[in-house]
Amino acid sequence: MRQPPSAIRRYLIAFATAFAVTALTGACGAFTQAPEEAPEGPPEYLYNMGMDLLLGGNPVAAAAVFDEVDRQHPYSVWADKAQIMAAYALYKRNKYDDAIVALERFIQLHPGSRDAPYAYYLKALSYYERITDVGRDQDLTRRAMAALDEVVRRYPKSKFARDARLKRDLTNDHLAGSEMGIGRFYLKRKQYLAAINRFRRVVDNYQTTAHVPEALHRLTEAYLALGLKDEAQATAAVLGHNFPGSDWYVDSYALIAETAPATKKEERSWIGRAWNSVF
Repeated sequence: MRQPPSAIRRYLIAFATAFAVTALTGACGAFTQAPEEAPEGPPEYLYNMGMDLLLGGNPVAAAAVFDEVDRQHPYSVWADKAQIMAAYALYKRNKYDDAIVALERFIQLHPGSRDAPYAYYLKALSYYERITDVGRDQDLTRRAMAALDEVVRRYPKSKFARDARLKRDLTNDHLAGSEMGIGRFYLKRKQYLAAINRFRRVVDNYQTTAHVPEALHRLTEAYLALGLKDEAQATAAVLGHNFPGSDWYVDSYALIAETAPATKKEERSWIGRAWNSVF
């Protein structure tokens, strides 16, 4: 069974501690299976039953019991807690779309709740955990990026923000890798303008990722293939200025040197002249 992220594990422990009712927990016992019929009882009784099931590794039964809290006691404070825990149970069952619907409902009904940061974070995870490889459609990746951004923007000091920032950086790198893959595809097929558009997106939109040096080198390749030597030299100059120790810079320098007229030694100083022409 997939273990929940550490931030969620801590959250569940806090939930169980803060809202456990000793007498009722003793009456409930440790539930491991869903009741054959919908259970009835006080909201705190049902809530603790759901928590026992969830922490016992039965999210299917837990979700059903949490739904009963909300159905039977819709105006109870326990109903609010049950709503978000039911969403977590759906998330544990890999029912990500259903979890997102439940979380968006909770956010809409309780925008000022102390549990709202967790709801936003769990929503982001429901997108993040479905990110596919860079060769496939990246719609979910972009949705994950937006949801992680929202966690950081709304709750920058929350306990979920740190993990959201880390996952946001990984997601950003993933999106850049997808653009690079498409760019290489076009470059290999000599569709240079299409390749240039992709590589420039990486340089313009994903400047903090590790893909930028290669993107600049591939741009240099594409410009040279189109006979745009000035653009190629300027791009290689940017690469050399920002990543002087990169293997991609060495490769770009070699490409430019091959195009320099052998009879004009001054052409070898293209780096400085190209840099000055651009800046």
